[in-house]
Order: sequence, then structure tokens, then C-alpha cells
Amino acid sequence: MASPLVECVPNISEGRDLAVIDKIVDAVRAISGCTVLGVEPDHDYHRTVITFAGSPEAVVEGAVALIDASVRFLDMRNHQGEHPRLGVVDVCPFVPLRDITMDECAELAREVVQRVAKTHQVPLFLYGAAASSESRLMLSALRKGEYEGLQSRLEGTDTLHEESTKMPDFGAMKWDDVVAKSGGITVGARPILVAYNVNVEEPDARVSKMIGSIVRSSGRLLKSETGATIRSSGMLTKVQGMGVQLEELGISQISMNLLDAEACPLQLAFKVCESLASDHGVSLCGSEIVGLVPLSVMLDAGRYFVGGEHDEQTLVQAAVDALGLNVHHDFDPQRHIIEWALKNGVMA
Repeated sequence: MASPLVECVPNISEGRDLAVIDKIVDAVRAISGCTVLGVEPDHDYHRTVITFAGSPEAVVEGAVALIDASVRFLDMRNHQGEHPRLGVVDVCPFVPLRDITMDECAELAREVVQRVAKTHQVPLFLYGAAASSESRLMLSALRKGEYEGLQSRLEGTDTLHEESTKMPDFGAMKWDDVVAKSGGITVGARPILVAYNVNVEEPDARVSKMIGSIVRSSGRLLKSETGATIRSSGMLTKVQGMGVQLEELGISQISMNLLDAEACPLQLAFKVCESLASDHGVSLCGSEIVGLVPLSVMLDAGRYFVGGEHDEQTLVQAAVDALGLNVHHDFDPQRHIIEWALKNGVMA
């Protein structure tokens, strides 16, 4: 029988200092049975997505080691980037890959925060399937106000959060120099999602921000002259989205999380963004998958673009070409498709 296999996809708040990123990733590589599958730093987001997998026990050790190294080597007081973030490890999700349930992954997340709380006095939040209440399920609910709003939360002057989402689940409950350095750390469990960014040929993100607010499932919050609000629904199902500038490349992106790639496949997200951008006289210039993607998602996109059934290599290449995954970024199917990366790096 195959042994249980878990993926962990922490996002750390450092995307520019490669030497520091290597130190943090090396802490994971030092864990026996824990295989690093991807390290993707982003200069403009000032954030690195790290993907590793292995047995549940090994992945727990890897997550603890990564958080420990991030608390030691990173400093939120010096951090600014395009992507929302709460702390040095902005998010650390456990994802069931094989022969393990979501509930079991949630227990792994709880084990990690309990262990970290014993060695570091930093604010620790649980989200997703590991959340302590329904109001804390969404990362966005816990990250509201970001790092800059954390001090007011811990000092009791915050006005953004309901009481149910304000305080950490474990660790530090008061603001001090240690917390100022670390910010808040969020650990959880979730299904596989696809972090997908569509590149837009514009430097200022004007159209990208507009499209992000139209496609995301939460839609737009609309206000009247009297201050009353009403929310419109978004175009795409189970999608988080926003528009951001990529100054380094001189373009912008519609940055999305596809929370359910069956409800909103890659090709649908891409073509909707392409259609909306065209309405405003702007062109797309490829797209980007951050982290790893399931093979089934790429095959589905390939079928759409090439028409009908073909061998896996043909379908994957059709998707890569049509989505422009190598226009501004490096997409290597052997490294970025989960099943193919596991075949190369993680054995049963």
C-alpha cells in the first residue's frame, strides 16, 4: 500500500534576498523524508512560495523548521511588497495528496502551531479546515489590516475585525519587539488550489485592478452617496482576485487563487480576463502558475485549446503555449505539475 502523502505550501515574506531564502529552504531540506518541490521568489510581491511534500510526520517537522528559520532570519519592520501579508510566514497550509483526510491535515496544522508556540512568542492563527471557528475559515478574514494593523489588534484599538477574528489562537497576545519583527503567522489545512496570475500589457494596473474586482467571487462593494453599501457578485466561481503592478517587468497582473479548479478551470479564468482586457483596449501577455498544479488541471486546459483527446505531453504543451506560461515566467512541466514532480522527487 502507498503511504500517506502531504503537501505543504508556505508563503514567506521575503522575495528578494536569495541568500536568506536559501537559509530558510535549507532548514526544510535538512528534514529527512521531506522533499522540496518548488521555491518561487517574487521581487514585486516580496514573497516566496515554497512547496514541499512527504509523510505527515516529515512535513510537520519541515513546517516547524521553516517557521523557526523565518522567525530568526526575517524582519517585518523592513518589509514592503505588492502582496497582502500578516507576518514572516504569511500562510502555511497543509494539503492532502494521498491516503490522508482533510481532518488529519487540520490536526497536523494544530500540532505545528502548538509546537511553535512553545519556542517562539509570536501570534499564531489557524485557518481553513483547522480554523477554531467558522468566522476564521478564510485567510482574508484573519489577514484584514495586514501587518500594519496587527499592533492595534493586539493593543485593543482595532476597528476592522469582529471579536471572533481579532486575536491569535496561540502564542503572543500582546505587541512587543518580538511580534513587531515576526508579525502574525497563519497555519491551516485546505484542498489543492491553483495560484494563477494573468499578465496584462499595462504598467499601472488600472485595467488589472478593474478586472480583478469583476472576476473575483466576492465581487465589488458599491456605495451610495449616503454611505449605504451593497455588494455585486463576481463573474467567476470560487476565485479570489486582485490587480497588482509588476514594476520589475513593466506590466501588471490579475492575481487569482482558483479555490476549485473544477468550478473555475485555468482556461476559463484566462479567457474571461482576456475578454475583459480587450474591452478596454489592453492585451494580455501570458500568465503564470505560482507553485505546483495538478496534472488534471493542465490536461483539461489542453483539451480546450487543442480540441479533443491527445497524449498527456501534447495536452500539457498545448496548455503551456495557449496560456503563455513561459512568456514572462518559467514553467517546467516536470517541476511544476504535482504528479510529475512527485514522480521525480517523492517516492511511496
